[in-house]
Amino acid sequence: MNVPVALITGASSGIGRATALGLAGNGWTVFAGVRDVATGERLAQEATAGGLLPLSLDVTDASQIAAAAGRVAEQAGGLDALVNNAGIGIGGPLELISPEDLRRQFEVNVFGQVAVTQAMLPALRRAVGRIVFVSSIGGRVAMAFTAPYAASKHAIEALGDALRVELRSSGVRVALVEPGSVATPIWDKSRAEADRLSIPPELQEQYGNVPAAMDKVMQDTGRRGVAPEMVAETIERALSASHMRARYVVGRDARAMLMAKRLLPDLLFDRVARRALGL
Repeated sequence: MNVPVALITGASSGIGRATALGLAGNGWTVFAGVRDVATGERLAQEATAGGLLPLSLDVTDASQIAAAAGRVAEQAGGLDALVNNAGIGIGGPLELISPEDLRRQFEVNVFGQVAVTQAMLPALRRAVGRIVFVSSIGGRVAMAFTAPYAASKHAIEALGDALRVELRSSGVRVALVEPGSVATPIWDKSRAEADRLSIPPELQEQYGNVPAAMDKVMQDTGRRGVAPEMVAETIERALSASHMRARYVVGRDARAMLMAKRLLPDLLFDRVARRALGL
C-alpha cells in the first residue's frame, strides 16, 4: 500500500502545525512548509512518526516555491494532498490601511496560495490528489475593521469555487475549510499589527475607540477559539473522505455567524455587529 503524501504551507504554528503533526502521526508523508529552518527541525522532532519532512517555503518567494515543487517531484513523484494554509491577518479601519499592507495581505493569503497551487498541480494530477484551502468564516461574513483579511479570504472562496470546477476533469478535488475562532498565534500577531495602528487627530472622533475595541475582540476571539487540532481533524477528514465536500465549516461561532448572516437583513446584521464591537 502506497503511503499518501501531503504538502502543507504555513506549518510553523497553529492549524498548519497541527495538521502536519496529525497527518504524519496517521501514516502520511508530510512536506511541512516553514519559513524558518530551526522551526522545521523542531517540528520534525515532535512528530511521532518519521514521515514529517521540513521544507523551506515562503509562499511569496517564487524560487522557494519552484524548489519545493522540484523536491516533491523528486522524492515523491505525486502529491495526494496540498493544504494551502499559510496566512497573515491585517486589520484596522480600511481608511487607514496603507496600500503596502493591503498588498502584503494579498501577497501571502491569495497570490502565494495561487502560486503554490499552480506549481504543485502536475504532482497533484499524477496522484489524482486533493487541494484544501484553509479559508475562514470571514471569507463569507466580513466584519468591520477586518476588511483586508476578510477580503483575502473572500478571494480564496472564489478561487476554491472556480478550481473545483476547472479541475474536475483531472480528478483533482478541491475543498474550502472555514474555521471560526481558532486559538492560534495569528491573534497575537494580529494584535501586534493593531498596536501599530495610529489614529490621526482629525479622525479621533471616528476611530479613536477602534484600537481598544479591536484588542478586546481579538482577546475574546483567541480565548473562545477552538483548538487548532479540531481544524486539523476536519482537514484530514476532508482528505480521507470517499466524497469530499465543497465546504467544511468549523466551530460553533462560525455556524452561528453564517446563520445570522443568512437570516438577518444586512442593516440589522450591521447593528448586531456594531454592538458586538462595542461601537
